[in-house]
Amino acid sequence: MLKITHLNKAYKKRQVLDNLNLEINTGQVYGLLGPNGAGKTTTINIICNLLQADSGTITINNKPVSNATKYLIGVAPQENLFYPHLTCAENLNFYAQIYGLSKQERLISLEKSLANVNLLERKNSLVSSLSGGMQRRLNMAIALVHHPKLLILDEPTTGLDIETRYQIWELIENLRVSGMTILLTTHLLDEAQKLCQKIGILKAGKIIAEGSLAELRKIIPAQEIIYLETDDKEKAIALGKQAGFTPQNYGGELAFWLPKHLELSEIISKFAGINLNSISRQSVNLEHIYLEITNRN
Repeated sequence: MLKITHLNKAYKKRQVLDNLNLEINTGQVYGLLGPNGAGKTTTINIICNLLQADSGTITINNKPVSNATKYLIGVAPQENLFYPHLTCAENLNFYAQIYGLSKQERLISLEKSLANVNLLERKNSLVSSLSGGMQRRLNMAIALVHHPKLLILDEPTTGLDIETRYQIWELIENLRVSGMTILLTTHLLDEAQKLCQKIGILKAGKIIAEGSLAELRKIIPAQEIIYLETDDKEKAIALGKQAGFTPQNYGGELAFWLPKHLELSEIISKFAGINLNSISRQSVNLEHIYLEITNRN
């Protein structure tokens, strides 16, 4: 559906995209992760034909990016794009007109788009009367009103409470099941882990790691990770190394990579002689992978 090949973009002397290669298959949610300044926004702007690349190619549904391919793309930006003093239906009708839909097409699309985001019963409500979560869902409905092939979601749940975030996650999954292809940018790693079939980590304009979560897990040589709370960290680190564990520091928390799964009693026995305030164990998740990849590079 989307293929980016050898894409380069520089602003004066600063290289923003550096030989970027990326491919998203039809019906896939692709998570594009990376710190601020990594090149995510520049990539989206070039996909949308709002910015010209210095070199490289992008195709959408096998068509080179042009003004014509804009109609294949729906974008729900981080900042909501609607008119708060119009109703939901009026906002959708306005954007559908911009995309050239006929009156009959607009009526059908309006209903379908609002139904897709569970807002059909609020179609005649002023947008200013909607909750923050409903407004984010309307932002997605606007992106869907012209039936795009590729949906770009830029930080779709930023600033939302956990209950509303889960509702947005469910909507994204429903869209994927229906066949929609989605490019998702997010700083919430649990969001990417939950929703994405493929993840690309972007840093300094390059994809430094890419794959499914299972494929990315192979980057960390550990079967699980344990976290320790103790007043004697130095001795705990020494004992952990002696047991073949690899010490890590995650936000000031002492952790160890374990090369294989062990019974809890066996793990505790490896730290005999020091006072353990608590011990917890986790599977290797995207947060661990992201930190390892970005720090390594």
